[in-house]
Amino acid sequence: MRLLLDAQDPTNMNFVSITYTRKSDFDQPLAWLHRVRAYMGILEALSHTYSVISIDRINYQGDLFLNGVQHHFPDFGEGRLSAALKLNRRARRMTPDIVLVQGMIFPLQVILLRMQLGRKVKIIVQNHAERPGRRHHRLLQTIADLFIDAYLFTAKEMGADWVRKHIIRRPEKIRQVMEASSVFSPGDSRTARTRLGITGGPVFLWVGRLNDNKDPLTVVKAFLSFADRHSTARLYMLFHTRELQPDIEDILDAMPGGRKKIVLVGEKAHTEMEDWYHAADYIISGSHYEGSGIAVCEAMSCGCIPVLTDILSFRMMTGNGACGVLYPAGNAGALVLALEQITAENSTIERQKVLQQFHKELSFAAIADRIQAIAASL
Repeated sequence: MRLLLDAQDPTNMNFVSITYTRKSDFDQPLAWLHRVRAYMGILEALSHTYSVISIDRINYQGDLFLNGVQHHFPDFGEGRLSAALKLNRRARRMTPDIVLVQGMIFPLQVILLRMQLGRKVKIIVQNHAERPGRRHHRLLQTIADLFIDAYLFTAKEMGADWVRKHIIRRPEKIRQVMEASSVFSPGDSRTARTRLGITGGPVFLWVGRLNDNKDPLTVVKAFLSFADRHSTARLYMLFHTRELQPDIEDILDAMPGGRKKIVLVGEKAHTEMEDWYHAADYIISGSHYEGSGIAVCEAMSCGCIPVLTDILSFRMMTGNGACGVLYPAGNAGALVLALEQITAENSTIERQKVLQQFHKELSFAAIADRIQAIAASL
């Protein structure tokens, strides 16, 4: 038997999540919770340990208890500062032991939060791909750091710029935790391919915006080179912005059979994405920067083998390349070699590595366990 002396029973502790941004385009709470279920799943997992309360601002007023989480949707109007004061006051009435603030772009709100809560409550701030602010905003972030107990970044090294710019004074405040997970699970690839009309193989999937940061041009050029030696390989590209689509189409039209090797699918509803992940053998990314990589996380939850750029968030997600393969961003030649390397491996074994990594580091339960350990250490 182990006795905990001078420690509070975590099952009696209140964990409050705060979102300061108002999403006025949502007026139904269930629709909103469905939209953010990749984040809400973490709170639901935490509810096995804490009493969990989530305060969100949408175009709706009311309360809802769902899957172990008490959701509050207050109507504080559009005033940014007055709404923050009222939201903080609502949080204080919940007698929180821990408050998780979603996003690092609300330094003034966090300063007010500390003033309203007092010193005993622990404040944790979740990074959602935000970068350090400029001028007066950076100054406010520097002041807010005095009142924050811990920061959550997908990869610990992603907080280095915040430390370098003297916003976060103590690097030990930065903790490594994935910001969201996946509600998807593995499924039958044959059924999915039949349903989607997918032919060929192996099947590669791209999901993202067609912009410079996502770098689809490098991926397209590399895959066409790879497909010259693997005639049945197919890349399906799903995207919801089209900045570089004309450039991609020019490349495909200039290459004999280009549009057969790479299929530009376009936008698909999130409810359809699980089928695409089931159908794919591999997920490709060309990103130069990601706050995390939700599409990759979802793909991995379905067993897709990752072929990703060697950036901080993807290192964390893959266990520093323990599953899948990483290549230097923007290097088409390196991507061709990565594709050759990963397709030469036993795909069944690689898929199992991916699923093990997902459950160990990226699942809702794994993220909640990590946050619980961080909270206990504060």
